Amino acid sequence: MDLLDDSAVQRRLAEVPEWRREGDEIRRKVTAPDFPTAIRIVDEIAVEAEKMNHHPDIDIRWRTLHLALTTHDAGGLTENDFALAARIDGIAAAHGA
Repeated sequence: MDLLDDSAVQRRLAEVPEWRREGDEIRRKVTAPDFPTAIRIVDEIAVEAEKMNHHPDIDIRWRTLHLALTTHDAGGLTENDFALAARIDGIAAAHGA
């Protein structure tokens, strides 16, 4: 997977406005209605991540999820990061987060 240049990253970020760039990662915070819903969101993210063989870093703090995506093998941001970000956005929205 090819690394995206800065202009491509900016274009892709416009498509996933909940995400922000921090260095070689994109990050998002998701606040679920409650802790069980947060865990369901993580479970659904895990299923999608496994399908893509592309796994986010997830920190769970009560009902708030802190998510980070990067393509470690490529050393930065690729299309995979933005594709998974969009899927995560859909999962979060489906759970009212």
